[in-house]
Amino acid sequence: MRNTSTTSSSVIALADAQPALRYLTGVDWALLVSAVALAIVGLATVHSASAELAMDYLPRQGVWFGLGLLCLVAAASIDYHDLLDHSLLIYALALAGLLLVFFVGHEAGGAQSRLGFGSFSLQPSEFAKLASAILLSRYLGDIKQPFLDLKGIATASFIVLVPVSLVVLEPDLGSAAMFMPILVGMLLVAGVRGRTIAAAVVTALVLAGAVWTFGMKDYQRQRVVTFLSPESDPLGAGYQVRQSKIAVGSGGLVGQGYMQGTQSQLRFLPARHTDFVFAVLAEEWGFLGVVAVYGLYATFLLCAARIALRARNRAGILLVCGLVALLAFHILYNTAMVVGLVPITGIPLPFLSYGGSFTLMCFTATGLILGVDLRRYVNR
Repeated sequence: MRNTSTTSSSVIALADAQPALRYLTGVDWALLVSAVALAIVGLATVHSASAELAMDYLPRQGVWFGLGLLCLVAAASIDYHDLLDHSLLIYALALAGLLLVFFVGHEAGGAQSRLGFGSFSLQPSEFAKLASAILLSRYLGDIKQPFLDLKGIATASFIVLVPVSLVVLEPDLGSAAMFMPILVGMLLVAGVRGRTIAAAVVTALVLAGAVWTFGMKDYQRQRVVTFLSPESDPLGAGYQVRQSKIAVGSGGLVGQGYMQGTQSQLRFLPARHTDFVFAVLAEEWGFLGVVAVYGLYATFLLCAARIALRARNRAGILLVCGLVALLAFHILYNTAMVVGLVPITGIPLPFLSYGGSFTLMCFTATGLILGVDLRRYVNR
């Protein structure tokens, strides 16, 4: 009897453990490990970049890293179908957060874009990106046509342009521009005809001219002019890009060593723990360090693309593609910015740059991607 009881208990315990085992074996560990590894590299680089500042930002970023992991687990644990079912509510809450900054928000970097909570603050626009991607994936996922008609494209564009308009009014043109990769990426995956793409390009050029004339402040125009000709203002608007190029170039093959970079440690490089953290990394670890970080990013994006390919429904594919487009564009723009290939804007580098809201957004997006993958065998 004792052996029978013991065997029965073992069988029950094994049966109870099977869901957890399936959950763990279903995780794309390469995606998860690459994200965590990038965040750890970010912690070390933020510490080095802020060592000579009045405050070492490592403890704060460590808190955001821990909270980010919790957000990742929570996002992966929630069935993304439930998020799609409540996408309108999530979207409405995100818009409410954007509206709230106009009344109780505080200014940072020339834009009234943050909500303060004691010594910490959050940027609602980062969460609005996730909310827009979720609502877009629900709307476009319900369309079964091989190509979107003009009504479908217009509706999808409206979903994104509402939060974009609020962010522009803050004004934070850099954050507003980061909504566009979500829209473009999801529309292309959903299906858009070639002539529609051509018309969109022409429209974008017209809108760009209008934004330059009526929507940009003088300092924002100066950033574009400086990008085209950094030498025109070497001690003013051109100072950042010049110092960033010096930092990247001085890294050489193997770098100057951790916390040994002259541009960062001697305070020549501005915004070195946020927008220009990649320049600090390149100066300290050189070409080989940059290649290693790019390898982690490539692993992350390739794993995410593979998850999109094996997602079980259209909405899941679109959600992953929208989030991948968002993170990939951040990576491409920020790394191009630090070497002077694109104008300087306040666009941080995923998992590496200091910043609470952005860190939470990156980890939550990673959790959503993993959540889509975990439910590819679930019938619904």
